[in-house]
Amino acid sequence: MAESYKTILETERLIFRHQVIEDLDDLWALYCNPRITQYIPDAPRSREQAQEELEWHRHGHLRHPELGLWATIHKGTGKFIGRCGLLPWKIDGQDEVEIAYTIAEEFWGQGLGTEAALAIRDYGFNRLNLSRLICVIDAENAASRRVAEKIGMSFEREAQDEMGPFLIYSIKNGP
Repeated sequence: MAESYKTILETERLIFRHQVIEDLDDLWALYCNPRITQYIPDAPRSREQAQEELEWHRHGHLRHPELGLWATIHKGTGKFIGRCGLLPWKIDGQDEVEIAYTIAEEFWGQGLGTEAALAIRDYGFNRLNLSRLICVIDAENAASRRVAEKIGMSFEREAQDEMGPFLIYSIKNGP
């Protein structure tokens, strides 16, 4: 029997909800596209890893249930087109929350990444009262940098962890 779909957030064209086991085929298909995973160093490399990730995010992040990667559903088609949301990180000893957005390639170029990121930014600030949000972006990912800039983020600095170098874009809530 299918799990119930609880909507977390909605935009004009998108619905965000917790992932359910029925999303596995679509999630794995997303990760099978090398044009998507080239900028996600910790992307699942097997269907089993994709299922582990899905299980991890089914009810939000383990330590922060209000955060997580949410199934991103295209309203016009009812299709699972990505996984977007808010992820907690510790970067250089500082707790951070990242706006994460991954959209299926067939939906690129329609402004859906920006629509998703903008809604998630507003959700983080207005519903969760977060004071700061970041994007962790591969330096080569020009499209993701443009999305971050379109939602009001600015380049902050370069950083590096065990997976390699990345850029941090950030925005603060309020003045």
